[in-house]
Amino acid sequence: MALGDAILACLTERPMTGYELAKTFDASIGFFWKADHQQIYRELSRLRDKGHVQGREVVQSGKPNKLVYTLTPEGRAALKHWAARPSVPPSIKDDLLVRLYALDTVDIEPLRTDLMARLEHHRDRYERYERLLNKRFADGTAPPADLGKMLSLRLGMRHERVVVEWCEEALDALSAISQRGNLLPLDDKRESSG
Repeated sequence: MALGDAILACLTERPMTGYELAKTFDASIGFFWKADHQQIYRELSRLRDKGHVQGREVVQSGKPNKLVYTLTPEGRAALKHWAARPSVPPSIKDDLLVRLYALDTVDIEPLRTDLMARLEHHRDRYERYERLLNKRFADGTAPPADLGKMLSLRLGMRHERVVVEWCEEALDALSAISQRGNLLPLDDKRESSG
């Protein structure tokens, strides 16, 4: 997936300024596709050059004029073409997992601190997704235009819950190592019961 495809997907909702697009991106697609605001503005220029979006200048009194971007028919076709291709499963690049892989040669206390921070990060994200889901889809249903958003939030919640459980498991295992000075087998009842 390219950033341009993510921007085109955002613009299917409504015309937006670059600022509004960046904010919408942060609060939606940004949960699973990272881009800073400068990247979004640069990509908007490229999409405009390709004819996938058009910018309409809106005159404002007392403020600089603003550009409102809309998806063009060519942009909609490009988005449909991109969406028809098979997706590529994401790869994981996580330095925490590399540190755990090298557990026998790293200090445990900094690793524990890192795991605790990661645990809080994923708890916070879970709670954020839950608030969004309850706010936008309180009754657990969505109109067809929003079904993908609801399903993405549900997957996000499940992912965050699993990572929280894994962080807790890893912290327990590291505590056992610290207390006993040797490795203990993990007894994961969830895996053995399935």
